[in-house]
Amino acid sequence: MDEITTLLHRLVAIDSVNPDLVPGGAGEREIAHFVATWLEQAGLEVVLDEPQPGRISVVGIARGTGGGQSLMLNAHMDTVGVAGMQRPHDPSIEENRLYGRGAFDMKGGLAAIMMAAVAAKHRPLRGDVILTAVADEEYASIGTQSVLKRWHADAAIVTEPTSLHLRIAHKGFIWLEIVTQGKAAHGSRPDLGVDAIVKMGHVLVGLDELNRSLLAHPSHRLLGSGLVHASLIGGGQELSSYPERCVLQVERRTIPGETPALVEEQVHAIFEHIRAADPRFHASVRTTMVRAPFEIAEDAPIVQAVYRQAAKLPGHQPQIVGDTPWMDAALLSAAGIPTVVFGPGGAGAHAVVEWADLDQVRRCSDVLLATIEEFCG
Repeated sequence: MDEITTLLHRLVAIDSVNPDLVPGGAGEREIAHFVATWLEQAGLEVVLDEPQPGRISVVGIARGTGGGQSLMLNAHMDTVGVAGMQRPHDPSIEENRLYGRGAFDMKGGLAAIMMAAVAAKHRPLRGDVILTAVADEEYASIGTQSVLKRWHADAAIVTEPTSLHLRIAHKGFIWLEIVTQGKAAHGSRPDLGVDAIVKMGHVLVGLDELNRSLLAHPSHRLLGSGLVHASLIGGGQELSSYPERCVLQVERRTIPGETPALVEEQVHAIFEHIRAADPRFHASVRTTMVRAPFEIAEDAPIVQAVYRQAAKLPGHQPQIVGDTPWMDAALLSAAGIPTVVFGPGGAGAHAVVEWADLDQVRRCSDVLLATIEEFCG
C-alpha cells in the first residue's frame, strides 16, 4: 500500500461512531489523538479543541512565511452506526476500493487533507494552511461550530465526497414540531371529545399539498425546490379515550432564500385553511432546529482555483454541481469563509456496504495541494 492508502486504512480501522447517533458509540477521542499525533510527527502545529468531554476536533496548521492568503481544509472524523455491517472496522481492499465504515463518508476526504497539509508544510508558501478534522458532523456539528470560534481563513475546502466535482450549493433543513389540541373524553361520548389525532390528519394532508406545490415550482438552478415531509408522530392516552393531544415532527428541506419565518408562515397558512372549515381546530408550531442552505458563486476565487487544478487531472472534466444533503460547508460560509466542497468518490454513505475509490483519494489530495500552492503561494 502507498502512504495515503495506508493512512486511510488506519483511519477506517478506528471506531469513531457518533455517540449521539448510537448510544455507547466510541466517539472521536481515539481517532482525534491518532490524527493529532500523525500531524505532529509530520511537523504541523497541532491544537485539540474539545467543546464537550470526549468530542475532540483537531486543528493542524502549516504556517506560511506571511503575507499570503490562508486556506482551511475541513473533514469530519465521526461516522454513523455499523448495524448490519460484517467488517466495519476491519478494512479490506479490492480492485482499488477500500471497504469499511467511514471510508466514503468521509475518511477518504480526511486522508486527502492530511496528506495535502503535510505536503504543504514543505512548500515555500506565504499563507497558512489550516486543517480542521472535526467531531460530530453527523449529528449537531459541535466540532466545526467550536473550531470557528477560534479560527478563520480566507477560503475553505470541505472534502465531503463529490467524485472530484465541485459542489457549490446544498440544501438546508428546518425541524418543526406541530401540536394539535383536542379534548379528552370517554370513547362513547363524541359530544364531549375532540380527537387531536384526526385533527392532525388534516395537517398531514396540508403538508402533502405543500410538498406537491414546492416540487411543481423549482426555483434553484442546481437544487430544484424545497421539500417537506412528516417524520415522527405520536398522541393519545388509551384506546377508550378521545386523544387530547397529537405531536408531529416535520422536516422541511430548504433552498437558498427560504427562511425559518417563511417556513412557519407556510405551516400557519395550512392551519388557517383548516380552521376556516373547522372552528374546533387548534394547533401550534415551533421550530426546533435550523441548518441553513449553502451556496457560493461559481466565479468565486476559491471555486475557480479548485476548478483549474481539477481540470488538469488526466481524463477528468470537473462539473459544477449542487446536492441535497446538509454539511458543514454551510457553517463555514455563514462564518464569512468562502467555501467549496470537493472530495473523492466511492459509495455507501450510511449503508451496510461502504467503500472509497483509492485512485480518487490520491487525485483529490493532489488537487488540494496544487490549489494550496496557487491560493496560498
